[in-house]
Amino acid sequence: MKLIHTADWHLGQTFHGQERLAEHRVFLDWLLDTLVAREADALLVAGDVFDVVNPSLQAQALLYDFIVAAHERLPMLDIVLIAGNHDSGNRIELPAPLMRRLRAHALGRVSWLPDGSLDTERLLVPLTDAFGETCAWCLALPFLRPAEVTGLVRPGEVENGERNDDARNDYVAGISRVHEQLIASARQHRAPGQALVAMSHAHLHGAAVSEASERPIVIGGEESISAGLFSSDIAYVALGHLHRAQQVGEARIRYSGSPLPLDFSEVTYPHQVVEAVLEGESLAATEAIPVPRPVAMYRVGPDELATVLAELEALPDDPTLPRERWPWLEVRVELSAPVPDLRAQVEAVLEGKAVRLLRLERRLPQHAAEGRPERVDLQQLGPRKLFQRTWEKQWGEAPGTEVMADFDRLLQDVLDADGEETAGEGRS
Repeated sequence: MKLIHTADWHLGQTFHGQERLAEHRVFLDWLLDTLVAREADALLVAGDVFDVVNPSLQAQALLYDFIVAAHERLPMLDIVLIAGNHDSGNRIELPAPLMRRLRAHALGRVSWLPDGSLDTERLLVPLTDAFGETCAWCLALPFLRPAEVTGLVRPGEVENGERNDDARNDYVAGISRVHEQLIASARQHRAPGQALVAMSHAHLHGAAVSEASERPIVIGGEESISAGLFSSDIAYVALGHLHRAQQVGEARIRYSGSPLPLDFSEVTYPHQVVEAVLEGESLAATEAIPVPRPVAMYRVGPDELATVLAELEALPDDPTLPRERWPWLEVRVELSAPVPDLRAQVEAVLEGKAVRLLRLERRLPQHAAEGRPERVDLQQLGPRKLFQRTWEKQWGEAPGTEVMADFDRLLQDVLDADGEETAGEGRS
């Protein structure tokens, strides 16, 4: 059985205010051709299908057109999607009854049985080969929000052989408990010779994070889950959330990474999907398949103005490209004194070039003069670091782990509420 693992599409993302629908359309066309060429049996999409909880109609059309086209070209292909922290679980599941007719399964939330146990039946998806035989089970676990899992493990209760005496670990303990219940149920369902494939949108211990572009969900060693949850009888673990493609400890536990750079800080990442081949209950092979980049991304600087202008002058230029395929450009200039016409100088060099300037960053000298406020780039700093700096300035010490855990939960709530508020106003 052959699986293709991908994640973090972020359909509908706007890049410094610019739409990226054309790039996502090219990626999905490439992915469909790859599924056909590789004769894939299943496609696993490990969360963050959309960029916001209220995606535009165009972004939703990209997803549903892709699913219909995939079914037309590969009628026996199983598609499994889970919601990530950027997605609305309810929205992901809304068309699920129709999608199942196309062999596509959308899981956006977890639910509980009257006895308080996890409803595992709805999260276990059989994966079949070209002959319709079930060869594997996909344990499809969408992103778990604190309200869904806190309280599952009470302070003082023994969990994984250890006593949970710290209330701030309740969220992580709840996530771990849900994973364990689902894995236990999957073991009961499978027949001999059938593999187990886990799919989760989560942050694992030891995985490399890109703070510039990944919305924090569980931050730091105290609030990430252990790869040890995925015991050796699980043939493959398809992870989403982290944009950098990587394995966590073992070749069978992988983040596919995002197929496209979602920020200039991700330009040097390998962007890929992963092919996993199963033989019986075991993983036989994996292969990273590079994703062609439909639109180039250039970062110039940081350097002195004269050097930056020379680099801009030397940028490759292809006037035959349609405008939607022009490269994105970020320019970073180090200044020793104010340059009022900086943007005008940069735009003059770029005039006539087939590039799109998205961001011009001025890096000014830092002065430590007493009483002079420090200049801070809020966009580059981000809310988490800004909170840490403000707390330290106010109280003379860094905020503790528990304070930061509370801040991360509050930030997630604000981001979610903002998305729902946008939905109510009818904006995409």
